[in-house]
Amino acid sequence: MKQYFKLFEFSQKVDYKIEILAGLTVGIALIPEAVAFALIAGLSPLTGLYAAFMMGLVTAIFGGRPGMISGATGAIAVIIVALAKTHGVEYIFAAVILSGLIQVLAGVLRLGKFIRLVPHPVMFGFVNGLALIIFLSQLDQFKTLGSDGTLHWMTGPSLHLMLGLVLLTMFIIWALPKFTKAIPSSLVAILIIAALVIGFGIDTRTVGDIASIQGGFPPFHIPNVPLNFQTLEVIFPYAAIMAGVGLIESLLTLNLIDEITQTRGRSNKEAVAQGAANILTGLFSGMGGCAMIGQSLINISAGSRARLSGIVAAVSLLLFIMFGASLVEQLPMAALTGLMIMVSIGTFEWASFRMIGSMPRADVFVGILVAAITVLLHNLALAVLIGVIISALTFAWQNAVRIRARKFVDENGVKHYQIMGPLFFGSVMAFNEKFDVTNDPEEVIIDFKESRVADMSGIEALNKLTERYELAGKKIHLKHLSADCRQRLRKAEKVVDVNIIEDPIYQVMLD
Repeated sequence: MKQYFKLFEFSQKVDYKIEILAGLTVGIALIPEAVAFALIAGLSPLTGLYAAFMMGLVTAIFGGRPGMISGATGAIAVIIVALAKTHGVEYIFAAVILSGLIQVLAGVLRLGKFIRLVPHPVMFGFVNGLALIIFLSQLDQFKTLGSDGTLHWMTGPSLHLMLGLVLLTMFIIWALPKFTKAIPSSLVAILIIAALVIGFGIDTRTVGDIASIQGGFPPFHIPNVPLNFQTLEVIFPYAAIMAGVGLIESLLTLNLIDEITQTRGRSNKEAVAQGAANILTGLFSGMGGCAMIGQSLINISAGSRARLSGIVAAVSLLLFIMFGASLVEQLPMAALTGLMIMVSIGTFEWASFRMIGSMPRADVFVGILVAAITVLLHNLALAVLIGVIISALTFAWQNAVRIRARKFVDENGVKHYQIMGPLFFGSVMAFNEKFDVTNDPEEVIIDFKESRVADMSGIEALNKLTERYELAGKKIHLKHLSADCRQRLRKAEKVVDVNIIEDPIYQVMLD
């Protein structure tokens, strides 16, 4: 259990000042997004804020990736909005708890390792798409509600003022680290812009204009839903989708932070922590959530590498809700907008443009497709899933056409087939076309030294090939097959003379 209470994993030396200041910055940045996501889901602002507090605190303490920030997210809000409209908030809480149980189960079963199957082009697409979403979501701050009840782009002095404050925020965040990194530049930018707006009485949109964040400690609340099969039928589809989307987004964010910090997080531990956080969030009146790439990058760029900043962010958020709402509500949205735009710029993989000429066309296509789906549908799980499927099919096709056979007849009249390339479901047809059973001599040797049998389709292809030679009255030798291949051929009751000298040790990929 000691591993769960190491607050400073992956850090040789913790800078407590940086951790605390980074946490305060993240705590402030969490507020407008948590409120916005709650409103998207048709819930009260406090539902999103309570989720941000509970998710952030639990994952900061018990998660598998120090420095990563979790909270209420847009991906979860989009999923639950339909359930909120049809059945109400109590069913939301129940679905969040069930999704947490599913995530804990995924972590216990060690399913987090499958995030390794996500190819690099999919990661590029995911990150770039998310950067574009973060940027595009800030454009709403340049709109104002018209008399007809619809949003219109700002014009005139109000637009110039908003642009000026946003650009000043971005300039401070960019320029300050060139002089000092003692204080997170994002926090300094927020405080300077807030001082200008409050001190000069500048009329611009503030956090309080979105919604009030005044509240108390998250109340413990068991969802008031019937405990029967009908309730499970209603909430399970939403819970399953929330669990899947939450884990995918969290584990991809974990991988991204791993690359930035040159350390390695623990995916299964993070899955358990995400699940536990969602269970508690559902019990404490929250809307659920997962890892937040924007806030995580704010935290990491501020210099945080330990768990303390996440704990500070969550606790400060709660203190803002309980005691500092009147002050936080005065913060200008222009400062937070400038901060998030800088996050989107830092998130975007600009190197992907330079790699377009050197990457395979299929990889370029996958990266662009994943980014496009992420931006257009705001469905990260679907985008990643489609990217993985296309990458897997491309890989299978490329390997299917690579199987070769070197053929020759030795001085004893024995024909040799030296197979090169993997034998699996995609290459079975090409493999079968290499052999001329009718015209081959009485004795044939098939050598797999430069090949491997990768799945049951390959095993079955060998079974059928030996049948064809047996029916033709010819003797066949299979060389350099692994032990499990030989065993499965024998189990199939095929009479095969297998050369066991120098056979490789590997397992057929069946699981």
